[in-house]
Amino acid sequence: MEVTIEHYEEDQEFIAQLDEGEAELAYSLPKEGVMDIQHTYVSEELRGEGIAEQLAKTALEYAKSKQWKVIATCPFVSSYVKRHSKEYKSLLADPL
Repeated sequence: MEVTIEHYEEDQEFIAQLDEGEAELAYSLPKEGVMDIQHTYVSEELRGEGIAEQLAKTALEYAKSKQWKVIATCPFVSSYVKRHSKEYKSLLADPL
């Protein structure tokens, strides 16, 4: 399922809002040039549709466009980066 993801920089989150429910990915910026992706949430009605993967990809591509490093505190995003290490392993920051 392809969804539209909105980025709310002030709230530090990416949100996919659909009629069936919503999904979000929240992050923080613990220091300059570092994005800590803290958690993803997908409502039960939307689980299994690949929306969390789209959120992860959107956030990682955003970090890449800003030339930021990423801390994948969120277990889902951590496993996503491992599965897509060719594209995203270079973004990983050393733990703070």
